[in-house]
Amino acid sequence: MPITIPSEYGYVLAASAASALQLVWLAAGVGGARKKAGIPYPYVYAERSQVEKADAEKEKALNLFNCAQRAHQNTLENFPAFNTMLLIGGISHPELSAGAGAVYIFGRILYATGYKTGEPKKRTRGSISYLGFLVLLYTTGSTIYTLLK
Repeated sequence: MPITIPSEYGYVLAASAASALQLVWLAAGVGGARKKAGIPYPYVYAERSQVEKADAEKEKALNLFNCAQRAHQNTLENFPAFNTMLLIGGISHPELSAGAGAVYIFGRILYATGYKTGEPKKRTRGSISYLGFLVLLYTTGSTIYTLLK
């Protein structure tokens, strides 16, 4: 069965590009937090021993760095599955997939901004991203089913 890419697939590509820009935004936030915390490369996180020895101001900067880094890392961990499902599901369901992608990206922004407050529990504000992810599971499964039958 030939695959026809609908003109609405442009929305899917826009959502994919927006998610890539979101990664750049998160990386920039980590870079700024790294500088304020004084964590040199190649260290990924501030160690517990560093945090325990720090004064209150430095401790806060180290915690903010760790939270920014973790929000970025978690988004990177989820990016391949999200983007793959977005691009596959968008073949058969471009508008629904793009809309689900927008919901997912919005949720990840809420997740990251909540996490970067330094209070990790605030990351749960981004739980709406799971709604977008579930819709992408549907559109991907539907597309694959259609192509295989």
